[in-house]
Amino acid sequence: MKAHEGMYIDGAWRPAATSETIAVVNPADEQVIGHVPAGTAEDVDAAVRAARAAFRGWAATPPAERAAKITALRDVLVARKDEVAETVTAELGAPLPFSQLVHAGVPVLVAGSYAELAATHPFEEKVGNSTVYAEPVGVVGAITPWNYPLHQIVAKVAPALAAGCTVVLKPAEDTPLTAQLFAEAVDAAGIPAGVFNLVTGLGPVAGQALAEHADVDLVSFTGSTAVGRRIGATAGAAVKRVALELGGKSANVILPSADLAKAVNVGIANVMGNSGQTCSAWTRMLVHTDRYDEAVELAQAAAAKYGDRIGPLVNAKQQARVRGYIEKGVEEGARIVTGGTETPHEKGYYVAPTVFADVTPEMTIAQEEIFGPVVSLIRYEDEDDALRIANGTVYGLAGAVWAGDESEAVAFARRMDTGQVDINGGRFNPLAPFGGYKQSGVGRELGAHGLSEYLQTKSLQF
Repeated sequence: MKAHEGMYIDGAWRPAATSETIAVVNPADEQVIGHVPAGTAEDVDAAVRAARAAFRGWAATPPAERAAKITALRDVLVARKDEVAETVTAELGAPLPFSQLVHAGVPVLVAGSYAELAATHPFEEKVGNSTVYAEPVGVVGAITPWNYPLHQIVAKVAPALAAGCTVVLKPAEDTPLTAQLFAEAVDAAGIPAGVFNLVTGLGPVAGQALAEHADVDLVSFTGSTAVGRRIGATAGAAVKRVALELGGKSANVILPSADLAKAVNVGIANVMGNSGQTCSAWTRMLVHTDRYDEAVELAQAAAAKYGDRIGPLVNAKQQARVRGYIEKGVEEGARIVTGGTETPHEKGYYVAPTVFADVTPEMTIAQEEIFGPVVSLIRYEDEDDALRIANGTVYGLAGAVWAGDESEAVAFARRMDTGQVDINGGRFNPLAPFGGYKQSGVGRELGAHGLSEYLQTKSLQF
């Protein structure tokens, strides 16, 4: 799609307050494919004022009518799914089949789920002699990442709209074209002016201005834990609500009774999807010492198949970051069984699918989020040892457990300090709450739990 030269504010594309722009680069060939405005605090203020002016009217709109607008938005995204996939592939680098299935497909499911929830959620209930109302929080500042550009937008905007909130979106500067396409879809769906607003720009400028704005009632952020801490501190000083979906270092625990080949193959696929740029990826594979060598061979063979099947990383900085972690792993004594730092293509920000063996729990690559196609295999002695390793990071976003008996896997998963666990390869559920323990964040996304983040309660006593 052709980039817009302005911001989407109060139902129209308007000139930015600055002539400065951000280049959008295709990470597969390093070519500039467009430019978007580098928004300023002035742009953010205009968008927030539009959202504030539209709030009372949208909040008073009956839930069924809000549901109809979200349904219309979903339908536009369905009609433009091919363009969505092509846009994500162009600015993120994801292979087109993956973009079609995940980047274009999942947001449609999520939007549809919130259309249904808007129509069915109990926004009012009787509790003794009280009536308790669930009311919208107000103006939402949504700051989204580049790794799942449309999904993360829909996962914030759809529940906010369903709740009756208005939104100002600041998308990641690496993938702003997808956000502009979403704004076009909002416009085509007939969502009233000011209910949704888009400001493109850099995080330290536009993102910070949005998080600090006095008329923003809730900041919903997905990104690094370091930035999440700063946003949390800013919001805390202003006593405003936050929802933070942050980093992860998820454990894929393969118990001795599991189907080892299936667990390893699915585990490798989980990390290689989106070139490893997934906060919930199972980047630590925990295997019992008796089956460890077999697992290493299986992981090596599985990862090698992805050599020509994964896309590049999003930019040169991310490529250098992942290479740095691979070098650190070798320096600390881990063994590369496939992949490494060599560039697999002359052009593009690629990193080869990499599997480490002989990783110990305290190594940097077993503790810090790499955000690339890198898997660390860690051996354990017994279940208590596996649990200690699984819970032994500052993160707690996701994970997986494999066992021959489902109840055995569930018993282990219940002891994990993490927000979401897949049992024996459990399928994605767009209604299940997603979010983390510990430094992986505050709050939940998706389903009714995600909707509740954008609601506050009021009780009337009779």
